[in-house]
Amino acid sequence: MKILPEKNKKIGLALGSGSARGWAHIGVIRALAEMGIHPGIVAGSSIGALVGAAYSSEQLDEFEHWVNNLTWKDILKYLDLSLLEGGFIRGEKLMGFARQYMGELNIQSLPVSFAAVATDIHTGREIWLREGALLDSIRASVALPGLFAPFKVNGRWLVDGGLVDPVPISLCRAMGAEVVIAVNLNGDIVGKHYKRKFKAREKLSRKSSNEEESGIWTRISGQISSSFYEQKRTFLSQLLGENRDIPGLFNVMASSINIMQDQITRSRMAGDPPDVMLTPRLSRLGLMEFDQATVAISEGYACVERMRPALNQILSEL
Repeated sequence: MKILPEKNKKIGLALGSGSARGWAHIGVIRALAEMGIHPGIVAGSSIGALVGAAYSSEQLDEFEHWVNNLTWKDILKYLDLSLLEGGFIRGEKLMGFARQYMGELNIQSLPVSFAAVATDIHTGREIWLREGALLDSIRASVALPGLFAPFKVNGRWLVDGGLVDPVPISLCRAMGAEVVIAVNLNGDIVGKHYKRKFKAREKLSRKSSNEEESGIWTRISGQISSSFYEQKRTFLSQLLGENRDIPGLFNVMASSINIMQDQITRSRMAGDPPDVMLTPRLSRLGLMEFDQATVAISEGYACVERMRPALNQILSEL
């Protein structure tokens, strides 16, 4: 029988939003554990809610194994496309997979105190999901506008928690944490996504540039029903701005989300800073590069090493 380390209820871990960069949270948790830091409180926003739920339900080993073996072919299997439900992806297939690992757990039954952040799409209010079905809280928190369809919880349509609280420090404190370690995935990304793609266009031919920039949408388009076949090429061209000297929809969405989350994070942390801020350097990873887990996890581990002195200071004061 596996003996798990005792969690410290004084330490809270705030796991931030950041799509594919969120796999860095796994590396953070691993590095903290090696230092003897086992947070007993976890608050997650968007991808942070997904990784936080795996940790809080003591399924992180299995979850990390799956993440490390993800390929684009695997990712496509979880994309149940729908253009009529408020997002390109319904998310039911992804949640079906998560159910294999986490089952039908309730948040209240978890061995680690857990909560997820979501946004009420009608009122704009920040919603703290601290009880009820674990998978429902994850699904609501990861509902990135334009990509994932909204999810209904307790009569409210909810979307991504990163819209209102990209790094849920306040939630950690409200749950009883005396010390908060926060992971901000958006600290070095403003402008990087668009600039990287724009420079590639200048250097490469139109053919190679289109292949690089439209990679994700080309893959997704392969899943679109044959009834859309004739319109597919025109549709993707408009999304990506391939035939015009302006960014396409995907570039605009990714860059806008980066800017928004960075500004919100700066504003909220000015009034409620964490005790230690961890900032993985992952600007090179795009919004949907979930098959780059090794890169993200390694950088998550490295960012803890960079902050080891501050973390040791916290340990000495507890």
